[in-house]
Amino acid sequence: QVQLVESGGGLVHAGGSLRLSCVASGRTASSYSMGWFRQAPGKEREFVAGISSSGRRLPGLDSVKDRFTISRDNVLNTVHLQMNSLKPEDTAAYYCAAGIKRVNMKWTSDYWGQGTQVTVSS
Repeated sequence: QVQLVESGGGLVHAGGSLRLSCVASGRTASSYSMGWFRQAPGKEREFVAGISSSGRRLPGLDSVKDRFTISRDNVLNTVHLQMNSLKPEDTAAYYCAAGIKRVNMKWTSDYWGQGTQVTVSS
């Protein structure tokens, strides 16, 4: 079992930055690919960015590739999402995930955090 706790969400103006953090607990946490999904009201959850246990970036959302950077620290079992040049359309609940995988061509995950809200005002 892996438990995930996110932090760092909040309200920011368009063009601003936020840094999301996620701490994973569990003996095998460092062996999992980790990353972030998001879900806006009325929309499906979408895969934003991910990173393998060895540090390889997973193919995430095209619309954020030039603005968001994912990183992880396997010693501290943490994963971060640095979000720059935020836009109102980035507003969503962001979920930390561990054990990210593709099932029937769709990204999903074995473990989920409780979510942290990111709101970008125009």
